[in-house]
Amino acid sequence: MSDQITTDILILGTGGAGLMAALHAYWRDPSQNILLVSKGMLGKSGCTRMVQGGYNVVLNPNDSVQAHFEDTVKGGGFLNDQELAWHLVEDAPKIVKELENRIGCMFDRTADGSIHQKPFAGQSFDRTVHVGDLTGIEIMSRLRDQIFAHGIRCLQNTRGLELLTTADRKRCVGAVLLNIETGQFITVHSKAVILCTGAGPLMFQRSACAQEKSSDGPAMAFRAGAHLMDMEMVQFHPTGLVVPGSRLNGALLEEGLRGAGAHLFNGKGERYMEKYDPEKKERSTRDRVSRASYMEIMSGRGGDNGGVFIDVSHLGAEFVEKNFVGMRDRCLRIGFDLAREKVEVSPTAHFNMGGIRINKDGFTNIEGLFAAGEDASGVHGANRLGGNGVAESTVYGARVGDFVCGWVKNAKHDAPRKEQIDEAQETANRFLGSTQGESPWCLREELGRVTWEKVGIVRDGDKLKAGLADIASLQKRAEQMAAPGGRAFNLTWQQTLDMRNMLTAAELIARGALLREDSRGAHYREDFPKTDNENWLKNIYLARDGAGVKSWTEPVKFTRLKM
Repeated sequence: MSDQITTDILILGTGGAGLMAALHAYWRDPSQNILLVSKGMLGKSGCTRMVQGGYNVVLNPNDSVQAHFEDTVKGGGFLNDQELAWHLVEDAPKIVKELENRIGCMFDRTADGSIHQKPFAGQSFDRTVHVGDLTGIEIMSRLRDQIFAHGIRCLQNTRGLELLTTADRKRCVGAVLLNIETGQFITVHSKAVILCTGAGPLMFQRSACAQEKSSDGPAMAFRAGAHLMDMEMVQFHPTGLVVPGSRLNGALLEEGLRGAGAHLFNGKGERYMEKYDPEKKERSTRDRVSRASYMEIMSGRGGDNGGVFIDVSHLGAEFVEKNFVGMRDRCLRIGFDLAREKVEVSPTAHFNMGGIRINKDGFTNIEGLFAAGEDASGVHGANRLGGNGVAESTVYGARVGDFVCGWVKNAKHDAPRKEQIDEAQETANRFLGSTQGESPWCLREELGRVTWEKVGIVRDGDKLKAGLADIASLQKRAEQMAAPGGRAFNLTWQQTLDMRNMLTAAELIARGALLREDSRGAHYREDFPKTDNENWLKNIYLARDGAGVKSWTEPVKFTRLKM
């Protein structure tokens, strides 16, 4: 049996992008029927709530939108869609004001009452607004309050399974969902679907993502026929905690530490960033710092647990305790005092720059299907600047919510295909109740090892080919996954569904990485170590082709900034 719901706008995901999309659609037209779907608890799941550092925005008269734009494009290796990057930086000031004045966020202030802005790596001006080092919690708490206040409906602990399309795959007409608590299927018939699931590179063995993220949005979009772009571009944050055997392994110590003056040391006590970027040192971009740390570790100069060390003790214990409360508490839980000693860290998979190709209003190549936030691609190019992530989520969530609300007024409901609904349910059910077969938990561990070693921070053609072969083997084994037990809150069953999507995303990341024969931003090829602007200033597209994958490239358009 399956519940059925009809709505105007279906939003999958309730991080910053999803909640901003819902609010902006509601504010534009409260008569529209809006349905939010959260894989976890509203306001308590996803990665926006985990944002520690802050939000990049031009507020100071000595700064400029043009400077923020140039930092973003240069940081992205000129692979960005420049129109998307421009709208990010242009809209950010009004969205920050909206977050404070309409939504109720309270950012930290200076003595004169203006919003405080701190330094972040890769920026030419100190433009990161924040709430201590717990910025995401403040933003998500206030957004959740507004959702409740306006009575916008939300299905919690509910996941998307498949998008529904017309027979010609040209129009998206809804989705099949699964209530995680009860195991009940839900069919949603909608005029528009907005994907804001947050993607997330959780397929790597060390990851900073929320544990419920499994690239659901890009995987569902790929199966529906959407075009994906720059999937090879996976950002590794330089400073994830090293906690062997714990789910905290890979959890972030945020960018603000390096912005404030943190030093990085290898296992021999050497401050190694002076060797890799003598000018910016620890305040270099994330890709360069992560790669430097990885090379130190792989050269045998790591710590006892295979990491390097971050040190802020020279800034003074009182300064650290005042300005980095959340991170110090996190370190104390694992037995280290960030304010007074070095803490072992390692690069950790953090963010997907690649994803579903959108235009400036979130439209994909499928009519009625939109995307925002980390599910989408184009804003960040080959590398995301710290502080631009939560800005993208809220800016593009707002843009897409505004646009979709107007768009659905002229749209009609097209009936979903029964056979597509049946197929989605049968695919999910086939793993359930079986006691014999592959463990999805073991497959996840194997996938993490494969991606980390063969599709990770430093790549080459042979490793990528081997990685693709390993992923194909895991996909075949995943067809035999077993999830004993009943339907209600069966976490092993949920892991089988997560694995299906993570394997799809891992394959697309590896395919894109093998195709791109240069090094740019977060993508580094040992066999093509130079940035080849003559041949590779182009985006790689991937799309479903029957049971396979087709690929093509399109040149980057320099609409606002030339190299």
